[in-house]
Amino acid sequence: MCPQRRNIPVLTKRWWVPYVFLAVPLTLYFIWVISPIAQTIILSFTNWDGVSTKFDFIGWKNYTRLFSDPYFWLSLKNNIKWLVFFVIVAIPAGLGMAMLLDQKFPGNKIFKTLIYLPMTLSFVVIGQIWSWILEPRSGVLNEFLRAIGLGSLAKPWLSDPKIVTYALIMAALWRQIAYAMVLFLAGLKNVSTELVEAAYVDGANACQRFWYVILPALRPAMVIAITVNIIDSLRAFDIVYVMTRGGPFYSSSVLANYMYIQSFHNYRMGYGSAIAVIQFLITLGFIIVYLFYTLKREEESI
Repeated sequence: MCPQRRNIPVLTKRWWVPYVFLAVPLTLYFIWVISPIAQTIILSFTNWDGVSTKFDFIGWKNYTRLFSDPYFWLSLKNNIKWLVFFVIVAIPAGLGMAMLLDQKFPGNKIFKTLIYLPMTLSFVVIGQIWSWILEPRSGVLNEFLRAIGLGSLAKPWLSDPKIVTYALIMAALWRQIAYAMVLFLAGLKNVSTELVEAAYVDGANACQRFWYVILPALRPAMVIAITVNIIDSLRAFDIVYVMTRGGPFYSSSVLANYMYIQSFHNYRMGYGSAIAVIQFLITLGFIIVYLFYTLKREEESI
């Protein structure tokens, strides 16, 4: 007997159904994402002040002025500081906490909850909390230093241009370390216990088991953690604005904060758009690298 032919009239008659479901999200994505990006790029070539209805196209003048602006370079330098600390501090600290909390011991879940708690708070709330902690006269940190006899280390953390950026980064790391910990805890669930036990039987010590067995298995989580931390460091804004407004004298400003000040405080929307475009291109570069790595891994696994 000949095999029965499958009838698929529904698929041929209703080929438009998937496009109907995609129409709404794609329309919203175009309105809220693609359109603002295009408008920002166009505005970066104008001298619009953000208020008037008339503006002139001035070509690349905003960009040429931008690259000779010392405050732009200072903001970019501060963003690089954020990036370095988010990678070399948040990633190892998050990994260490994940390795520790992945063990079974009394109070394990309580410690996980307490360390994860900052993740439930927005950077605005975190900024306000750390503003109280770092307050120079009666802040918790300076009072603690004085109480243990280290009053000479008490400083005006948020008004000293030399240390203010590091104070902001310290506040942001409180949340970022918790985020890295969660990613690595999820990654540790995929580590083969058989391989770890086999390495132990073969005589590998704790460091060797971590370096040759556990760390390679955590590679996908590591890539995600590094990429997310880099992107978060480049788009830092709210905690800076809440705690210092980018001061004193732009010493703690980052690109997003400097863009906001130029656009909405100084009424230089065209110039602020140019800063936003540069920030977007830098962030896009890291996203492309991450996507290239992810697609390459998927091709290798097929």
